[in-house]
Amino acid sequence: MKKITHILLLMFFGSTVMAQVGIGTETPLKDLHVAEPNGTIRIESLNATNNPTFNDGINLAAVFVDGNGDVVLGNGSGSGGNEPLNFLIDVPNFIADDPGGIGFNTGVVVNNNASGEFSVKGQIASVNFTTPFTGWLELKFGVTTYVAGSDIGLGCPCSFPNQNKAIVYQTYFIIDFFSDGLSTVEQNTFYGYNGQYYLSENQGAQGYAYINGQANLKAPAGNHTLYMFGVVKDSPTEFTSVGFGGAEDYLKIRVFN
Repeated sequence: MKKITHILLLMFFGSTVMAQVGIGTETPLKDLHVAEPNGTIRIESLNATNNPTFNDGINLAAVFVDGNGDVVLGNGSGSGGNEPLNFLIDVPNFIADDPGGIGFNTGVVVNNNASGEFSVKGQIASVNFTTPFTGWLELKFGVTTYVAGSDIGLGCPCSFPNQNKAIVYQTYFIIDFFSDGLSTVEQNTFYGYNGQYYLSENQGAQGYAYINGQANLKAPAGNHTLYMFGVVKDSPTEFTSVGFGGAEDYLKIRVFN
């Protein structure tokens, strides 16, 4: 019995001293040492089944080390007791290419007619999204535009805008927090305002161009609705038609706490 006891004690103390674990090596240099040239690690608590909020199973999900040194995917304790929250809402081609079904990718058309109007706006898209935690939003978007001197919504070929006439087209968005109806403040708080200047010339060609924009704001946890608008500005005596979103567009919303 004494010999057995000594062996058990030796095994116990040996396992305490040799706490390092090696995979592919008999001489691990760290507590966990993966020495296989093509070795990988799987943590099933971070997969799409167990963590669908931050891992959709399609896009690569960012993994972080929180304030406790834990490897997390947006659900650890984090520095200062806050959950590290950093995930991406990606809405590709978020504006209808051919909403009128005319067989030409007009996008959503905003017309500024020749009856004395200087500036006209129209809603071109709405997007519902959810933020699981109060945090900062970084929104980036790219919207295609097609400019003409006749109503794009009737189909093309379209006429050119009058030559040597300045045209400005813009985009911006507002947000209905909690999707409970726009308040007066929400209706008049614009984000991501950006635009392009257009001047037609002889021998020009019509085609799609991009407006790119970005905005940062703070949003509470909950379900929200983003409304995007297109603005067309020209001479009060000229007709300008702009199709917003006829080609590939994108909207990316990144959430940080």
